[in-house]
Amino acid sequence: MTLTLNRPDKLNSFNPELHEALRAALEQARNDAAVRAILLTGAGRAFCAGQDLGDRDPRKATEAPDLGHTIETFYNPLLRLIRSLDKPVICAVNGVAAGAGANIALACDIVLAAKSAKFIQAFSKIGLVPDSGGTWTLPRLLGEARAKALVLTAEPLPAQTAAEWGLIWKAVDDDQLMPEATALAKRLAAGPTFGIGLTKQAIHASAANTFDQQLDLERDLQRMAGRSADYAEGVAAFLDKRAPEFKGR
Repeated sequence: MTLTLNRPDKLNSFNPELHEALRAALEQARNDAAVRAILLTGAGRAFCAGQDLGDRDPRKATEAPDLGHTIETFYNPLLRLIRSLDKPVICAVNGVAAGAGANIALACDIVLAAKSAKFIQAFSKIGLVPDSGGTWTLPRLLGEARAKALVLTAEPLPAQTAAEWGLIWKAVDDDQLMPEATALAKRLAAGPTFGIGLTKQAIHASAANTFDQQLDLERDLQRMAGRSADYAEGVAAFLDKRAPEFKGR
């Protein structure tokens, strides 16, 4: 399933309608066995500029906004949904990814970006704290020094540097972004997606587990994988010297 953020005139910034549409599409993908991989991208010249500030003018407000309510209602459920999907989620960052838009991209499993794209932790420009998992993701991927510098300065990080630092999988030529991302999504969708889902669980759990706990989790998940039809097909195909036909079960 290919999902495109489609408010190009607003740089695909989030309003309630876009939140609801994306959540509904991801839930559909989660519940549809025929969907075995998800590709997320943006329309126009940006991937996502984060929150649409057009309706947040404090000069027109009678009281201070409750941004915690916005996060709890929209952003946190979206991030939890992306991370919990038992199917691979590929993000093709076609242009600027700023604020929550950057961190939503980084919550996906594999991130490819056009070489012209930039990642901007724009929160400090308006006196806010990075959200959408940014304060969790960035230190783990980059280390504390680079994470702090990015969020405190809000300097744009070019896609090529993001790839060199290990923030994303790779940067590709602009005209090759969607062909390469689509080919990757199709390859993963044709793969043993039952095992891929278990692998995601293991990697996500590792951040909070001790080494011994992770060994036990690997044992339990491997037991499940070994009982799957995908495993049986994979071994049979290997022994028969043919291409496997995985079903995601």
